Amino acid sequence: MKKTLCFCLMAAALGFGMISCNNTAKQEADKLTASGLCAENFATDSTALYVLTNTNGMEVCFTNFGGRIVSIMVPDKDGNMQDVCLGHDNIQDYEKYGAEGCNFGALIGRYGNRIAKGQFTLDGESYQLPINNGPNSLHGGGPIAFHNRIWAANQIDDQNVEFNTTSADGEDGYPGNIEVKVTYTLTDENALQITYEGTTDKATVLNLTNHCYFNLSGDPSTDCLDEILTLDADSITAVDADVAVTGEVLAVEGTPFDFRTATAIGDRIDDTSDQQIVNGKGYDHNWILNTKGDITKPFGTLYDPNSGIFMEMFTDQPGVQFYAGNFLDGSFVGKKGVKYPCRSAFCFESQHYPDSPNHPEWPSTTLRPGEKYLTTTIYKFSTK
Repeated sequence: MKKTLCFCLMAAALGFGMISCNNTAKQEADKLTASGLCAENFATDSTALYVLTNTNGMEVCFTNFGGRIVSIMVPDKDGNMQDVCLGHDNIQDYEKYGAEGCNFGALIGRYGNRIAKGQFTLDGESYQLPINNGPNSLHGGGPIAFHNRIWAANQIDDQNVEFNTTSADGEDGYPGNIEVKVTYTLTDENALQITYEGTTDKATVLNLTNHCYFNLSGDPSTDCLDEILTLDADSITAVDADVAVTGEVLAVEGTPFDFRTATAIGDRIDDTSDQQIVNGKGYDHNWILNTKGDITKPFGTLYDPNSGIFMEMFTDQPGVQFYAGNFLDGSFVGKKGVKYPCRSAFCFESQHYPDSPNHPEWPSTTLRPGEKYLTTTIYKFSTK
């Protein structure tokens, strides 16, 4: 069914009134999604649950609070369906933990990643953004950043849903009135495609991404450091002790950051002989991709040897932030009451480099009137 919801901004305290599912034996199975979600637990005056399915039985669920991916059901090597995405099973938990900085599955903007000291200059004018991550601005910074708002939603059909939002000139310190549309598409090749579009009426910076946490084992109650990663990247952007980029580009050769050949993520994640591991408390860095915008070439793969689930990743962006869940600590209660421990999932946030507005030598994130921001990222699932 096509659903359209009115857009509204909100601060972290949303005050949702939630209708709970009847969890007794009388609960009809057809009221639950394949991942066990109850739509009523996402239903308020302004929010809902949206479900995409394909011809192979794959299912992906979303909510328009933060434009979030809530669950991703894919088959494992034995044909059993597994949920490979961390998240919550009701709106109230998204509200609660979102206020604590949890971005499970959320759309991120206006600027994904960190801007040092929350400051940048564009066309000779200086801008100050909210500071929310040490001395820096992270993921838009303010209480109405994209992950903290309700998006207008339009489910086009069983395999496409789009989310729309606007952001006013000066909101969270950014210039320009912007319009943003994000379309999620579930293909019959078991690929989840995310297409981001944006326009502005004044020169601004824009760097959109998604903060999905992947655990391909289907069991988020333990870490998944045995998952095997490849990243087609020869270098990373170095970070300081506050995880802000320094401007230095470091070769991965001979370091724990070399994933050009398949390597278990846990093999070198605690190698504190490397200062970058110390600064990031593990992996929380931007890899400079060798694919150079060619979305037909995978920039990386992730494989779980237990479930056999294999994920290929594609993007036209120049970088990806690989974050290894270092700050998960069991305090976030997820779906089915599971407490997510440290490194129980990984993020692969396609992006321009962090703090690019302050590094003119890097690919530009400037968007001007008459231009269109357009970028696509794909996560494709299979088994090995």
